[in-house]
Amino acid sequence: MGMTYIPSTLSEALHLRAETGAKPLAGGSDIMVQGKRGIGLAPEFPYPVMIITGLDELKGIKLLAEGFVEIGALTTPAEIASSSLVPWHIRQAAAGMGAIALRNTATIGGNIGNASPKGDLPQPLILLDAEVVLLSINGERRMKLDDFILGSKKTALADDEIIKSIIIPHHDFTYLFYRKIGMRKANAISKLSLSAAAEVKDGVIEDFRASSGAAGPKVIRSHEAEDILKGCKIEDIPLLLDDFLEAWNNAISPHAMPEYRRNTTRRMLTFFLSEIERGAEPGIIKEEAE
Repeated sequence: MGMTYIPSTLSEALHLRAETGAKPLAGGSDIMVQGKRGIGLAPEFPYPVMIITGLDELKGIKLLAEGFVEIGALTTPAEIASSSLVPWHIRQAAAGMGAIALRNTATIGGNIGNASPKGDLPQPLILLDAEVVLLSINGERRMKLDDFILGSKKTALADDEIIKSIIIPHHDFTYLFYRKIGMRKANAISKLSLSAAAEVKDGVIEDFRASSGAAGPKVIRSHEAEDILKGCKIEDIPLLLDDFLEAWNNAISPHAMPEYRRNTTRRMLTFFLSEIERGAEPGIIKEEAE
């Protein structure tokens, strides 16, 4: 069984990480399951862990220059869902994460670091070009979250690093869409999720983006598909829809239920675009639940 450390400062945590390779443990909603041994027995891990729940430097949500938002790695989904500083897509994803107990104990850093294709928060974060801030005793580095998550359960986190925070750029979208589909209406692991957003000015789509969770080994975002719609007039959406959907279809690579995930994603994207094309009121586009 690996050692357990409880650092009292961020500096101590970084040195422990560098010297022992101890894995950070906060909410424990994923790592505790991995170490589960049975009823009445404490979890056991083959590697050292360090409990970082007391590190205030990794907590909180704050507004930065130019409208950017920084979310500390130890911030919980409940805190994210209730913050007016956090972009809408991310609040929706946080509000739909599992049961209330999970939303009050899990952390955004853990949800990202676990790198599950079905994780709730990476999907809208990647839609918004979020960056992850990584810390080590050698300093700080930032990288796009889409580059940080390499695949299922794989990240670019170095052995001496911990996740400090997530930084989200400011966006002014005209239309917003978010949908999570699970096996039940609440407390569900995502079977498929989709975020989409569009900025429309004078009848022209200036920015369009979409991201899908649980549709491949990591969050899917097809820049090729997005580029098909950028710069087009909204009345031309029907002319470009087939090419756009084909590009998206090629990007999706689910391990299970491939046709269901492709068809459902196509349906949601078609609905979102049809609402834009018909001139829906700017704001949140809602699709009725199945």
